[in-house]
Amino acid sequence: MSSLVKCPHCGLRPREEFTIRGEVTTPRPSAGADEAVWFDHVYLRDNPRGEHREYWHHSGGCRRWLVLSRNTVTHETSKVVDASTLKTEAGA
Repeated sequence: MSSLVKCPHCGLRPREEFTIRGEVTTPRPSAGADEAVWFDHVYLRDNPRGEHREYWHHSGGCRRWLVLSRNTVTHETSKVVDASTLKTEAGA
């Protein structure tokens, strides 16, 4: 049986409907940043142990961007929110 992800729009869905797009905590470099800075941003990532937030795209369902809080050791998902709420939570 595949892992299930609780989409806030579609309910419990198989993990195969989603595409992982990267960690939330990585700030995007400025447009004029050096090529080495962009290389690091695109290709180099930490591999944290424990709780981690990632952007996921529900490509096989509602097509919304989501933010999953997931444990990288156990693969358990503790929280799933629509990515559009991030600006609201940050107060921007």
